[in-house]
Amino acid sequence: MPVFLVLSKLTEKGAETLFTRPERIKEVNMELEGMGVKVMHQYVMLGDYDFLNIVEAPDEITLYKALVALNRRGTIRTSTFRLVPVEEFIENLRKP
Repeated sequence: MPVFLVLSKLTEKGAETLFTRPERIKEVNMELEGMGVKVMHQYVMLGDYDFLNIVEAPDEITLYKALVALNRRGTIRTSTFRLVPVEEFIENLRKP
């Protein structure tokens, strides 16, 4: 199953929600599961982004739909990257 890196930044509205209800993080993860996206690893970051998530989804469209649904709430903004395991990359380089 494809793996993705999702960096997210809280908006002011998102920071307020998180401050008053920190358990919202886990609730959003459960919502993502219901949309077909599994959060494999999640970290809080210091710097330009607030969260780093490694997620699994059956395909890009499933992930994009889930992230659009989250982004439209106005509480976060995301940047997404497809991750390719090194072994898979090497194998594909060898293909004609």
